[in-house]
Amino acid sequence: MAWRTVEIQEQRVRFVVAATQGLQPFSSLCAEFGISRPTGYLWLRRYRQAGIRGIAEQSRKPYSSPRRTAAPLEERVSQVRLRYPDWGARKLRVVLSREGVELPRSTIHRILLRRDLVRQDDRHASALQRFERQQPNELWQMDFKGPRGWPQPVGPLSILDDHSRYLIALAANGSTRGEPVQQQLEEAFQRCGVPEGMLVDHGSPWWGHMSPSGHTYLSLWLMRQGIRLHWSGIRHPQTQGKVERFHGSLQRALTRRGFSPENMQAWLDDYRWEHNYIRPHEALNMKTPASVWSPSPRRYDPKPPRWEYPAGAWVLKVGRDGKVKAKGQNWKINKALAGEWVQLVPTGQRWMVFYCSTLVREIDPLVQCSTIVEHWTPTAKSDSIL
Repeated sequence: MAWRTVEIQEQRVRFVVAATQGLQPFSSLCAEFGISRPTGYLWLRRYRQAGIRGIAEQSRKPYSSPRRTAAPLEERVSQVRLRYPDWGARKLRVVLSREGVELPRSTIHRILLRRDLVRQDDRHASALQRFERQQPNELWQMDFKGPRGWPQPVGPLSILDDHSRYLIALAANGSTRGEPVQQQLEEAFQRCGVPEGMLVDHGSPWWGHMSPSGHTYLSLWLMRQGIRLHWSGIRHPQTQGKVERFHGSLQRALTRRGFSPENMQAWLDDYRWEHNYIRPHEALNMKTPASVWSPSPRRYDPKPPRWEYPAGAWVLKVGRDGKVKAKGQNWKINKALAGEWVQLVPTGQRWMVFYCSTLVREIDPLVQCSTIVEHWTPTAKSDSIL
């Protein structure tokens, strides 16, 4: 999953909704979204065939590779690598050349990748192209650092602005419990304003593996603030590339500088200030994050009013059983949303279900199923109406 997958999914959802409503000519709609008409028709066809899953980013791997290196040559590359497991493609190329096997370094490296012979700590290639939100506070990335080199079971909680790399928060919570995280977020919202969206992974406390829908109290609380939630791809940490890269820098600082376990939070506060105001960032043309970031104009409300959906929207109240009644049928939404209002947006034969500004379900009356769509994976759970 590429860095901009979340943006691609959002764009396609908005396009499909607009195209199915037919409020403007198709050609002008495609121009508005910056795509060609064939691409627009492709997205519509995939959505009609498979729903939300159909418009998720597809693999670009070719069906066949007629120019792929012959199997005996790949096997010989693997044998030499196993003989010299600490050698890279450049050194292996010299050894193979002595045997009369002439292969480019890049080809050898691809063979090693296909054979799973490249260790994770050997992979140092950086992204060829970086993607970021256009303005500060359009998206914050949030995650816990791993416990390596940290005297607590869980590493610090990091919240990073996607556009500016400004470090919103860096906290030694010591656990992934929801209450301390919510306290950190409340403090951040009061100090920095409320972002438009947040990107998180499938871990505690913003995702619950024991919950039928994956929603937790914390994730629903964020939605009520009008924050559009995005979940990264499962086993694809590169989706949260900026916060992951920051954690790498933090790990190097911990290893090389050292710190006192008795003053963990003070050390993190100093490091956060240095990161924001002193350390130049290459992706920002050597500017500091603080020189690019600005607070969000959206103010934090500890008791937000009921979310206002667009005028004329199809809005239904979720019952105590976690279902809504539409077109004479009961459809499963989420028990955690009992008593809340959701919006149903017709998209051809299907309905997209939004809670506040976050897409939470897709209903297909034709096959009588209600599907979770937050995590954008082929393994999304479907529930029949029964």
